[in-house]
Amino acid sequence: MERKGADILWDTLVHAGVEVVFGYPGGAILPAYDALLDSPIRHVLARHEQGAAHMADGYARASGRLGVAIATSGPGATNLVTGIANAMLDSSPVLFITGQVPSWMLGRDAFQEVDMTGITLPITKHNYLVSEASELGHVLEEAIYVACSGRPGPVLVDITKDAMQQSASFAPGTKPVRLPGYRPDLRALPEEFDRAVSMIDEAKRPVVLAGRGVLQSGASDDLLAFLEKTQVPAALTLLGLGCIPASHPLNLGMMGMHGEAWVNLAIQEADLIVALGMRFDDRVTGNLAAYARGARKIHVEIDPSEINKNVQIDVGIVGDIRETLQRLMSRVTAKRRDTWLARIDDMKGDSAVRDIQSLPDNGRLLAAHVISDLWNATQGKALVITDVGQHQMWVAQYYHQETPHRFITSGGLGTMGFGVPAAIGAKIARPDEEVWAVVGDGGFQMTAAELTTCTQEGLKINIALINNGCLGMVRQWQEFFYSKRYAATKLVNPDFVKLAEAHGLAAWRVEQRADVRAAVERARLEPGSVLIDFRVEQEDSVYPMVPAGAGLEDMIRRPSPIVETSQSDW
Repeated sequence: MERKGADILWDTLVHAGVEVVFGYPGGAILPAYDALLDSPIRHVLARHEQGAAHMADGYARASGRLGVAIATSGPGATNLVTGIANAMLDSSPVLFITGQVPSWMLGRDAFQEVDMTGITLPITKHNYLVSEASELGHVLEEAIYVACSGRPGPVLVDITKDAMQQSASFAPGTKPVRLPGYRPDLRALPEEFDRAVSMIDEAKRPVVLAGRGVLQSGASDDLLAFLEKTQVPAALTLLGLGCIPASHPLNLGMMGMHGEAWVNLAIQEADLIVALGMRFDDRVTGNLAAYARGARKIHVEIDPSEINKNVQIDVGIVGDIRETLQRLMSRVTAKRRDTWLARIDDMKGDSAVRDIQSLPDNGRLLAAHVISDLWNATQGKALVITDVGQHQMWVAQYYHQETPHRFITSGGLGTMGFGVPAAIGAKIARPDEEVWAVVGDGGFQMTAAELTTCTQEGLKINIALINNGCLGMVRQWQEFFYSKRYAATKLVNPDFVKLAEAHGLAAWRVEQRADVRAAVERARLEPGSVLIDFRVEQEDSVYPMVPAGAGLEDMIRRPSPIVETSQSDW
């Protein structure tokens, strides 16, 4: 039986198990929205297409399933671009569907015509332009397969308006998807495993570097078993947090630019690095010329293009992290590495004294204390989504992750505005979870309109707004590297409590640490979404910090004892 292209669109998504899409209608995509009324798929109306993109991304990360965002042509489609790039850099499986002008208008600069396949070619795993209804179902099945297989990522399908209005015959799922040249199931060679096993057994000072690939492969238990058998300590990337319990003695903590000092020092002293599902990006390595110079390196990645891209590798194993760990586990020798672990413990030195949690607040409300109190109040069990900035790093440092898949943030792109819409997607994916969005006053204002989406969808999301009246991370860089020449970083903010109330949320303000716990508990009891405006210290900084271009050992450390900062520069 023939169906319109718009019906084929929804039929194919339903067959693929899609239950919800995030989007915003417009002229070129109207045929799809008309057909949506006859589909069981839930549509969440964002207030901006960028918000829809981040919602789909948050949904995908929280659910482990495909996220879907839909928009019209022209500005609707281009407003998705930031969200597409974000999903690409963080390997998030999201299908982006955009309307396009009718096929006979392509290339004529028609109203709201934009070459979306050209624009998104560098920031998608693959993309398509569909101008015939007869092609649409097959293309969508391919797109879903590409997005979810191998290393996940975003795929865009741009559909002309007439392709949605034409009729064609299509039955979803009747043919297996086969793409010549696309082989996401590459396997490692036996000799690569032989070399890796020998290197692990021989190492005196090994460190595992665990990234998001561990979480995406479902390899957390396998990694923990491997670490306990070999007694190799693990450092985690920002997106790898939660892959093993924060309290486990072999979990060193987060590495990189704002990682723990002893973690970075351990990497620099290691004689073997075993990298699992991570990219060796610059925020992790610092100066490549100075990075782990005495260490041999094993890199396990599902994406072969990552191996030897940034760091020269001794053994590269292409494959799924879980399968690889299981194969290694059966062959590596059980060992004790007490001397190495004791050395790392010595590296901690006076870190506990320097930690802001050990220091008095002197009447100030410090963001790190807010995060710590939130962690205690929720017993570390909330699903936490952050925006990007100082608060993001404080969450990584002080909201300790004991279980996988409870921390969602923008890593590779560092997208301000990600937090609230991603939290909406995450809450829809896991409606029974307690969800907290921790955001800064800068990034929050980029997508604050999505508060009304919370209200319209009847969602219960708690928003902790870390309000320091400035673009905090940029201000920190200006303090450290630009002689406190503060340019364009101070914010004149609205009354966030009134703003949230105008969107239909409950909201209140906190200015003293003594009130933090009560405010969090009150938010948890509210039936609807809540915003808490935490007025925190302005000139506070995230420590440690590895300056851009420096080696990991060249960290800026928090002064010990804490040095009071003056507000006069503002």
